[in-house]
Amino acid sequence: MLTLKNNRILYFLITLFAVFLGIFSRKANEIPLFIGDILYAVMIYFAVRMLIINCNKLKKIIIPLLFCYIIEFQQLYHSSWIVAIRNTTLGHYALGEGFLWSDILCYTFGIAFAFFIDTILLKKDINR
Repeated sequence: MLTLKNNRILYFLITLFAVFLGIFSRKANEIPLFIGDILYAVMIYFAVRMLIINCNKLKKIIIPLLFCYIIEFQQLYHSSWIVAIRNTTLGHYALGEGFLWSDILCYTFGIAFAFFIDTILLKKDINR
């Protein structure tokens, strides 16, 4: 069985892999934009799992989903200071630029996909 430290390392590596794939998906014109949104949610899921190792399955889904939804809904806010942050490369990747309902759907799918990977493929206890 993996230790908590090993779990954190695994979640960190998966998070980095999702970041790499997400950036690549934005640079490759052949990949649809929604793939990047799904990968963003996968990244958030595993980053949260890296920080919060022991939690029940509802929290595994709700915390990263709320985070993604908050990021998306904050895009409706257009104060000059946050627009300036969004105009940077890192700010654009982290905060996005415009609210889309389709992004909410992509985040939901991405979190569900990451939960599936976490519980089924990584052999985690689905009842935790």
